[in-house]
Amino acid sequence: MNQEATDNKKIAVIGIGGVGGYMAGMLGKHYPHVTFAARGQRLESLQTNGLTLHSDYHGEITVMPEKVTTIEDLDEQDYIFVCVKNYSLEDVCRSMEHAVTDHTVIIPVMNGVDPGDRIRSILHKGIVVDSLIYIVAFANADYSITQQGDFANLYIGIPHADATQQQAVQAVSDLLSGANIDHKVAPDIEQAIWRKYILNCAYNVTTAYYNNTIGQLRNDPVKAKEYEDLVNEAYQVALAKHVHVTQAHIDSIIRRFYHELAEDATSSLQRDICNGKMSELETFSGYIVREAEKLNVPVPTTQRMYQGLIDMARQ
Repeated sequence: MNQEATDNKKIAVIGIGGVGGYMAGMLGKHYPHVTFAARGQRLESLQTNGLTLHSDYHGEITVMPEKVTTIEDLDEQDYIFVCVKNYSLEDVCRSMEHAVTDHTVIIPVMNGVDPGDRIRSILHKGIVVDSLIYIVAFANADYSITQQGDFANLYIGIPHADATQQQAVQAVSDLLSGANIDHKVAPDIEQAIWRKYILNCAYNVTTAYYNNTIGQLRNDPVKAKEYEDLVNEAYQVALAKHVHVTQAHIDSIIRRFYHELAEDATSSLQRDICNGKMSELETFSGYIVREAEKLNVPVPTTQRMYQGLIDMARQ
């Protein structure tokens, strides 16, 4: 796709939090027809001030998109990046349905392993390109976005893609390249998504369950062993679902826990539960418990922590 053709495309970003704000900032900087979809005070701030992205990787970026609106008021779009919490996805899909044509490409940049399939099951139109992102990004009190570190890596793809879907993946890749967003087309996107997901099943759940930093967890032999148990239980579920995750991938995830993650690292699930907010517990833990039951895979540590976090969230 040439630059002129890309410049004429209508692009929307739904959910201008950490990840969505990063995507919105980069896309809004490089393309003329970008719409940000938000609600409440964030919507008002974006309409008045635009979006400021404080990026360690790309520097200071401030953009005023072509439009800032609610999801319900979106025009028909060529590309829609969905960057919301998992618990909002069904409502978001129904709210944006009018903006999706048979040719719209939808890219969920979200946690979990099934947002793409859930979008397909609800909308029955458009082309969904699955993705995952490795990034440290968060929204600030003034609705600006901070991206930390020298990386923000997106992976895209469609499992068992036909020719039309392959063209859509390539078109998204061209769009991302034009916005200077680091990305790769994953040869096995399902495997790539599960590798990140298995890490998050341990990282988010254990930090939230104990309200500990990563350093506190790995310095406690009992908690560190439970972290490994969560990794291995999610791995067994992936194998039962015939996902091509290997023991080498699991070894890498565990090695990262002991040697690479920052001592003071916390998780979004931990922060949300501690602050009494709605959380993605069902994404990081409930999904594994339900799939394990269907597949007759024992996941005792996951079940215990899932129930414990449910109890905490009710308090």
